[in-house]
Amino acid sequence: MSHPHPELKPAPPLAEGGLRVVALGGLGEIGRNMTVFEHAGKLLIVDCGVLFPEETQPGVDVILPDFTSIRDRLDDIVAVVLTHGHEDHIGGVPYLLRERSDIPVVGSKLTLAFLEAKLKEHGIRPRTVRVCEGDRRSFGPFDCEFVAVNHSIPDGLAVAIRTGAGMVLHTGDFKMDQFPLDERITDLRAFARLGEEGVDLFLTDSTNAEVPGFTTSERELNPAIEQVMRTAPRRVIVSSFASHVHRIQQVLDAAHQHGRKVAFVGRSMVRNMGIARELGYLKVPSGLVVGMKELEKLPDHQITLVCTGSQGEPMAALSRMANRDHMIRIGKGDTVLLASSLIPGNESAIYRVINGLTRWGANVVHKGNAKVHVSGHASAGELVYCYNIVKPRNIMPVHGEYKHLRANADLAIRTGVDPDRVVIAEDGVVVDLVDGHARIAGKVPAGYVYVDGMTVGGATEASLKDRVTLAQEGVVTVVAIVDADTGALADAPDFLVRGFVHDDTTFEPAVAVIEKTLAKAAEEGVGDAHQLEQLIARAVASWAFRAYRRKPLVIPVIIDA
Repeated sequence: MSHPHPELKPAPPLAEGGLRVVALGGLGEIGRNMTVFEHAGKLLIVDCGVLFPEETQPGVDVILPDFTSIRDRLDDIVAVVLTHGHEDHIGGVPYLLRERSDIPVVGSKLTLAFLEAKLKEHGIRPRTVRVCEGDRRSFGPFDCEFVAVNHSIPDGLAVAIRTGAGMVLHTGDFKMDQFPLDERITDLRAFARLGEEGVDLFLTDSTNAEVPGFTTSERELNPAIEQVMRTAPRRVIVSSFASHVHRIQQVLDAAHQHGRKVAFVGRSMVRNMGIARELGYLKVPSGLVVGMKELEKLPDHQITLVCTGSQGEPMAALSRMANRDHMIRIGKGDTVLLASSLIPGNESAIYRVINGLTRWGANVVHKGNAKVHVSGHASAGELVYCYNIVKPRNIMPVHGEYKHLRANADLAIRTGVDPDRVVIAEDGVVVDLVDGHARIAGKVPAGYVYVDGMTVGGATEASLKDRVTLAQEGVVTVVAIVDADTGALADAPDFLVRGFVHDDTTFEPAVAVIEKTLAKAAEEGVGDAHQLEQLIARAVASWAFRAYRRKPLVIPVIIDA
């Protein structure tokens, strides 16, 4: 099994006739999925998503894949193929199109509709190519065939990429629900047919590779959702991802069955459900969905609200309801249904929301106490089925943290894939398929690119570290007036303090520290204001740590007297 090594060198040029595969995101994390394929001098990109920030990344809106390695080759990109419409697969497209706006974007009907609505907000009109399962299209030297897969959003596609170097089959995000609500199952017949032809490299979704057995069918949630609608004494507030059309369909059907009306809350939810309804993916019984104004006139037991915020995102509707910062006032007898998963890393934020809602008297139904969520990803049993059907010559697990990739690789080996042909790569690791054998060839830069308000890539690890310091330790600005001739203090320094616990006398001992630092500097002939500022900052920071065990951010300002 070939693993990436930290001492990997930059990758050499691709061998003639070979195929190069580089994931710029999605390997080693859940999110920002983006894979670049290179063959015959051209590039094909599959997916371009975002990753949502954690608590250690304050002020960051989303995290993008790093485009550095393709930036001087933008003209070589023949297309961006999108497997499905989730943010972690399409969220980065606006930022890629800012760099070259006419890259053809390929996807299914719903995926492109979600993308176009997103691009409108960025003021971009994309060149789109609509495909559906069974279609075969060529983009430069890449011959792409699209295969239906089932996922937690309709219209998901896997893509088989035929090249002179061999065929790659990329599953995208998928599971094998045998009774999907839209009756569109993962096309295993196509997987088998491609397997017969010969799959040289199989890229498979690893998210649930550690979970034994099979992922439960979406339909099995019906009884739990129906029970909530039947037994809730007052309003039902449902929270779900704004793109989970199938889940919301079940909510609408159950609400309708029990004489409730439904309103959508939250911009992304209203937008996406409008699109899904228009395109016929969401079937809405007439008169069921009403506006907030009409809803307010109805008795409580006839009300259902569908909103976003299942991940405890601070601005999403549900968190605001929990914090009493929303027009919808949660009260005794209300039922809140969290119809979604817990994204790893967000658990504490979600439990905070659950506690907040419970405090106002709501009954919170979530996957911990009822069957109201199933995953959108194939479990180990389904992955093993795929390996046995496809019989791939080489495999490369994608979409997951390292432990998921490793678990997926182990499954492939157990089905008989040669361990020497199993490649566990991480973001930026270059995998070359040459003469039918996939091997790690080197690496390219693939760091996190932070989007912060309107700036892209401006926030760095260092500035985030400063933000965390500001949040945890506070900031001290030292204003010192220094006599230009003697290099000594001309007046007592001022300390402007935020977030550092202090009183009027706290910083008195620091004055002596500053005086000592300046005297030493004068002795050594250091008179440059910038150098003096650095010295004072270091001296005050180490004094604060010795005296208070705190590490505030120290900003020195020196004024010549």
